[in-house]
Amino acid sequence: MEKQILEYIENLCNTPSPTGYTKRAEKYLIDEFTSMCYKPYQSIKGNVIVPINKCEGEGLLLSSHIDTLGLMVRSIKSNGRLRVTTLGGFPLSYVEQENVTIITRNGKEFTGVMRINNPSVHGSSDPKEISRDDKNMEVVIDEITNSAEETEKLGISSGDFIALDPRFTLSNGFVKSRHLDDKASAGVLMALAKEIKEKNIKINRPLYMMFTIYEEVGHGAASGNPSNVTDMIAVDMGVVYDDLKTDETKVSICAKDSSGPYNYDLTNELINLAKDNKIDYAIDIYPFYGSDASAAMSSSNDFRHALVGSGVAASHGYERTHISGLNGLYKLLKAYITK
Repeated sequence: MEKQILEYIENLCNTPSPTGYTKRAEKYLIDEFTSMCYKPYQSIKGNVIVPINKCEGEGLLLSSHIDTLGLMVRSIKSNGRLRVTTLGGFPLSYVEQENVTIITRNGKEFTGVMRINNPSVHGSSDPKEISRDDKNMEVVIDEITNSAEETEKLGISSGDFIALDPRFTLSNGFVKSRHLDDKASAGVLMALAKEIKEKNIKINRPLYMMFTIYEEVGHGAASGNPSNVTDMIAVDMGVVYDDLKTDETKVSICAKDSSGPYNYDLTNELINLAKDNKIDYAIDIYPFYGSDASAAMSSSNDFRHALVGSGVAASHGYERTHISGLNGLYKLLKAYITK
């Protein structure tokens, strides 16, 4: 399934879905799962939920998110360029010199680039010294426009969404792209669903897959979850950092993030399965992290929760993972749902 996993991840990464504008990715999921002969549906919020099987018992929910970081037009400047606000948490330095697509409220699209206000090293010392914030950075539109009025005539306005160029590429087993958080996990779940259907894999409890659209702003799985769920596993990125054991080739099992510890027993079940199946894994703590599972637990949901994912380096920037970590994640999830 390696080729299928990579294909799904690439298609998802190349489908713009900044938080708040995820309609294209939602449609992609619905079309793909329908073609697999599943019956996906959407919550009122817009999360895509896929019942995988029909049986009685306590339900298991595997959740990933398809919303990504992005930008929104805060205002149009007097020079016709765009001041922005961030969608999700990341330093603006992470998107300096990135190509972008402005998506207007009436469906028009314009390309541009995100950069500091005065980017020429031959004009000033700003490129070396200036702080990277919304006052000192702007989106330059690929149109001849030199005033707010000219930009407005194009149909661009405050509140328009700005998607970042993902720059998806494969290199010697490494997957490099923006938005691997969390489209890498979503691709793994899609491939798993495909194998379940094609091979008629038996699962002895109700299984659902959910793809949320507001995870990056904290409330993705806070509502609309299937009513019979007793266990939820958030499938999201594993953090790669100096004092953590995860790297891009491993499966990361999170013991605690900023919301607190994950369920002791469910986390132990995943750890033991990783051991039994000789999956390369690490147990880590994510100090600056919150998942769909933690969002669900902060609401009125009452179930066990856990968090797993393949290791992703440079989170919220130009990210990187490895096919070994993705395959390990796939193997662990398959082992759990069939145990």
